[in-house]
Amino acid sequence: MDLGTLGLLLLVVMFLLLGGGIWIAFTLSAVGYVALVLTNPTPGLFLASAFWESTGSWTLAALPMFVWMGEILFRTRLSQELFNGLAPWFGRLPGRLFHVNIFACGIFGAVCGSSAATCATISKIALPELARRGYDERLAIGSLATSGTLGILIPPSIIMVVYAVSVETSIIRLFIAGLIPGLIVMALFSGYIVVWALLNPAKMPAREPRMSFGEKLRASAQLIPCVLLILVVIGSMFAGYATATEAAAVGVGGALLLAAVTRTLTWRNFLDSLTGATRLSCMINIILAGAAFLTKAMALTGIPGALAGFVTEMGLGPYALIAILTIVYLILGCFVDGVSMIVLTTTIVVPLVTAAGFDLVWFGIFIVLLVEIAQITPPVGFNLFVMQGLTGRELGTIARASLPFFGLLVVTVAIITVFPRVVTFLPDLLLNR
Repeated sequence: MDLGTLGLLLLVVMFLLLGGGIWIAFTLSAVGYVALVLTNPTPGLFLASAFWESTGSWTLAALPMFVWMGEILFRTRLSQELFNGLAPWFGRLPGRLFHVNIFACGIFGAVCGSSAATCATISKIALPELARRGYDERLAIGSLATSGTLGILIPPSIIMVVYAVSVETSIIRLFIAGLIPGLIVMALFSGYIVVWALLNPAKMPAREPRMSFGEKLRASAQLIPCVLLILVVIGSMFAGYATATEAAAVGVGGALLLAAVTRTLTWRNFLDSLTGATRLSCMINIILAGAAFLTKAMALTGIPGALAGFVTEMGLGPYALIAILTIVYLILGCFVDGVSMIVLTTTIVVPLVTAAGFDLVWFGIFIVLLVEIAQITPPVGFNLFVMQGLTGRELGTIARASLPFFGLLVVTVAIITVFPRVVTFLPDLLLNR
C-alpha cells in the first residue's frame, strides 16, 4: 500500500472513531495500531513501550503538581483578594474595573495554569461586582471569557507542559517564552477597553470617590500572598534554582499554606482538590500515551517524512505554511479541546515546521495562542460554557460578546509570526547566559 492511500485510510479511521464518540486517547491508539498492523508484524511491543515511555517521564511529573496547585487555589479566597487589591488602581483609567478582569486573570493564571479555572474563579467575583456597580454586561462577559484564556499563556501552563512533553522541548524555556506574548495580549485587551469606554461614555457608571495613595497601598496588601507564590514558583525556575517539576512541588506546598492561612483549607476542599487534580491528570496522561503510540507508528510508516518532503516540494514560504496551519487549528478548535488539538497534530505538523526553519519553542507559543482562541470558539469553547453556567446567557450571546477579543488574539498571532523574536528573546536572554 502506498503512503498516500495509507494516510487517507488512517484519516478515515480517525474520523469514524471520533464521530462515533470514542475517547481521544483510544482513537489515537487505535489509529496507531491500524498503521502498525499494515506495516509491522508485532504492533503490541510498540504499544507497550510507547505507553510506558510517555507516562514514565520525570518531566511529566510537573503536570499533576501544577494541576493540583490550581485546584487548591481555585478553592481559596485568592480571587476576591486579587479583585480588591487591583480595583483601586484603575479608578481613573477609561474602562475602570473592566481592566481588573484582565489583570486579575493574568495574575491568577500565573499560579493556576488552567484557562477554564481562571475564567470561573475570577468571574465568580467580578460578574456580581460589575453588575452591582452598573457596568455593561456584554463587555464584562466578553472580557472575562477571553481574559480567562491567559491561564494557559502566562506560566505555569498545563497546555505548555503537554506540548513540551509531546515534542520533547524545554518546559522552562517555553514558560519564559510565554511572558511577553501574555503581556501583549493583556495590553491589547486593555487598549480595546480604553477605546470602547471613550466611545461609549453613556454605558459607563459614574466615577467612584477618589482613594488616597495610602488607601490604595493598604488595599493592595491583599496581593502579597499571590505575588509571593508567583515569585517562588516562577522565580525559582527562571533563576535556575529548580526544575519545572521541583517548582511545581513547591507551588503545591505554597498553595496549601496559602489555603491554610486564609482558613479555606478543609478536609473536604483538600480531598476535592486532590480528586479533581487526579481526574484531569489521568485524562491528559492517557491522551499523551495514545499520542506517543501514534507518533511511533507514524514514524515507522514514513508518512510524516513524506508529507514534509511534499510540502517542501510545493515551495510554500514560511508565512504561507503558518497561514495554512492557523486556519487548520482555528477549524480544529471548533470541535476539540486544547490538549487534543496538540496531541492530534504534533506528529504531522512538527516535522513540517522544523523543515520550514521554525523554532519549536516559538511554535509552542503559536499553538498555545490558537488554543486560547479555541477556548472561546463555539461549539466546544470551554470558557463559553463556563460563562454560560455563571450568567445563564445563550452560548451565541457569549460568543458575540467575545468576538472583539477573539480578533485581538488573532492580531497577537500575527505579531509573533512577523516578529518571532518577541517570543524567543527572553528565553535566549535568561537561559543562554
